[in-house]
Amino acid sequence: MFTGLVEEMGEVISVARGEKSLKIKIRCKKVLEGAKIGDSIATNGTCLTAVELGNNYFTADCMFETVKRTNLKRLKSGSKVNLEKSLTLATPLGGHLVTGDVDCEGKILSIKQEGIAKIYEISVEPRLMKYVVEKGRITLDGASLTIVDFTKESISVSLIPHTQEMITLGYKRIGDYINVETDLIGKYVERLLHFDSNKDEKKNKGIDKKFLLENGFL
Repeated sequence: MFTGLVEEMGEVISVARGEKSLKIKIRCKKVLEGAKIGDSIATNGTCLTAVELGNNYFTADCMFETVKRTNLKRLKSGSKVNLEKSLTLATPLGGHLVTGDVDCEGKILSIKQEGIAKIYEISVEPRLMKYVVEKGRITLDGASLTIVDFTKESISVSLIPHTQEMITLGYKRIGDYINVETDLIGKYVERLLHFDSNKDEKKNKGIDKKFLLENGFL
């Protein structure tokens, strides 16, 4: 698990492309503090396992599911990536609970200046829009951000100058792709409410809307 608070921006040293896989080597510093082989490091919001560690880099393997679903396939030498180590029970939860399991790639549709801030509108697959609420949280390239507006197929976030400098979104342009992870809580609520909709699951009583109402959850 992660918080969506980016610790640093790393730089891609190399990308080795295999058959339906990638091996990525990333230059960094802060996320290496106390790190060991096998640790999870969110890279553009994608939970990757460190398979090699150096004084100023780590290497991670990406399987086909990761390559297919995320913008890691678009990386090249010199690309900047958001990095965050996995949280512990002592980690301040300044963002929100982030799994590092990217739902889809979004595309930047527009960038508008609004006072000191920039408003970024980003496409999101329609199937995921049910997890989007105004002033809710969304993870973009691993950064926990607040949704300020949304349509049927897009969300908008606002970045102050400091945030623009600290995360990859601040350096992206219209047409660039960004990893999107929607809020975890909404997915669990949906699953609980529709648990008995599958014929194979109707044998189990599960938790339904009536149960939640009777127990004060709705």
